[in-house]
Amino acid sequence: MTPAYDIAIVGAGISGASLAAELAPHARIVLLESEAVAGYHATGRSAAFWSETYGGPGVQPLTTASGPALRDGGFLQPLGSAHIGRADDGAAIDSFLRAFEGSGVALMPIDPSTIIPGLRPAWTLGVMERTCAYIDVAALHADRLAVARRAGAVVMTDAGVALASHAEGRWRIDTPAGAVAATLLVNAAGAWADTVAERAGVRSLGIRSYRRTIAQLRTDPGAPADLPHVADIAGRFYFKPEPGGRLWLSPHDETPTDPCDAAADELDVAIAIDRFEGVVDWRVAAVERKWAGLRSFAPDRLPVYGFDPAQPAFFWCAGQGGFGIQTAPAAARLCAALILGRTTPDGLDPDRYNPNRF
Repeated sequence: MTPAYDIAIVGAGISGASLAAELAPHARIVLLESEAVAGYHATGRSAAFWSETYGGPGVQPLTTASGPALRDGGFLQPLGSAHIGRADDGAAIDSFLRAFEGSGVALMPIDPSTIIPGLRPAWTLGVMERTCAYIDVAALHADRLAVARRAGAVVMTDAGVALASHAEGRWRIDTPAGAVAATLLVNAAGAWADTVAERAGVRSLGIRSYRRTIAQLRTDPGAPADLPHVADIAGRFYFKPEPGGRLWLSPHDETPTDPCDAAADELDVAIAIDRFEGVVDWRVAAVERKWAGLRSFAPDRLPVYGFDPAQPAFFWCAGQGGFGIQTAPAAARLCAALILGRTTPDGLDPDRYNPNRF
């Protein structure tokens, strides 16, 4: 007999795991993960920081609303973020400050040379976002899976959706690990969200996947422990300190790609290092490791949370770009409220993220 559940969530990364933790006390949940381990793709390759400005004003309410749960759970550690620019980036700095005016996000103009040792003279503009923090992504993801399991959720790995069909008020979902039945199908499949929709006979939304590259560097001098996250206001790089004086560096790339097991491209790493050497006078002693992850966006670059307008037994929890981890607690609460027919959390407008907008 096919096991039956109230809700099948496709994808056991941070979005699916967080939603399962919210829903499991109220419904029979199965998490369907296509890989052998949960969190293999975007969740396991995150740059691991929480920034209220990351993703722009449309994402900021979700990030801000997630802060208390992340802090109370012990998943955040102080970091700070310095958004820096050169003289010709003045308009970008002004636009950045205007975008978050009245949002409650604390932003303060600074002289970046006072906090970034070895900063080259051209980099004269800066804005400090002191609330930016490290996220312990592995601990957060493990906690959400554990909470879901304790409440009765079942996690199936090697269980990618091959086909999903809906009849007589129920889904039959075929996977390599076996078939399951569910009343509601939740699409939290990240870069594969449109693929899952198509396999369920639901119209895709144009969610595209992009590759983002990160390299771990050993530098001379080593990165100071109190160095903040440093981001180019024009979006050409970011870097942040890691234990042992190491540095994580990204060229802030977004290379369109089909959903895949992403790998770093040598050229992207070289571009990142070239940009980094134009910012500080540190010597890059070694590239110790490099990797890439996928980020996925809807056409308007906002996440998609809500019931599909043509198939109300299909729920979208997708299109989180690179900010799915930092918004996971609030996004999960919002999606759970919509699914359970409860009042949505204060400060979050579900219409902003509803798939009806497409």
